[in-house]
Amino acid sequence: MSDLILEPTIAALWQRLVREGANDTGHPLDAHLEAYLMMLLQRFSRRPELARTLMALEYLKAQTMTGSLRAEHLRDVGDQCLLFAGLFPGIARRRRVGIDYFIDLGRSAYLDLAGALNQGSGQLFRTLAAAFVSLMDTLNAMRARPAFEALSALDQFELWSNSGSQAARRALAHRTDATPIPTPRGTRAH
Repeated sequence: MSDLILEPTIAALWQRLVREGANDTGHPLDAHLEAYLMMLLQRFSRRPELARTLMALEYLKAQTMTGSLRAEHLRDVGDQCLLFAGLFPGIARRRRVGIDYFIDLGRSAYLDLAGALNQGSGQLFRTLAAAFVSLMDTLNAMRARPAFEALSALDQFELWSNSGSQAARRALAHRTDATPIPTPRGTRAH
């Protein structure tokens, strides 16, 4: 990624960063996912209070809501979990949860939202849930120093093993000459 990025608008800047991040992962995003990620970054770039949000409580609160308020709340939970997992994985460690906590909660929020919406709108959120790890990897690649490199080897292995994150796998491979073998899904202790 280039050191100095000059773009005429904030939207153009986010678009460039998203495209470079996706290309760095080796998995370019389709136009819908790229546009959604750009919109998400624009929406949350001016919300520093985001770091203080307790996602499980917000998810539970959304379950008690109805209509468009519920939909908006579920979307925010999914979006914030995606940001935490991809851009700020250190928040998981500070809160004493794994990054897979944000992955699972974010996917669940998107899938709940997809089920509540009509087929057309719901499909976008089903796609976001399915592509969650790729989107997380793209966000991580956008950082000057990918956040997953700062994780411990054990955290990198756990993230890769639990989610299939190729960015975490590359960070782990960079750290060691060993070839890790993932544990089968469903055998996690928590």
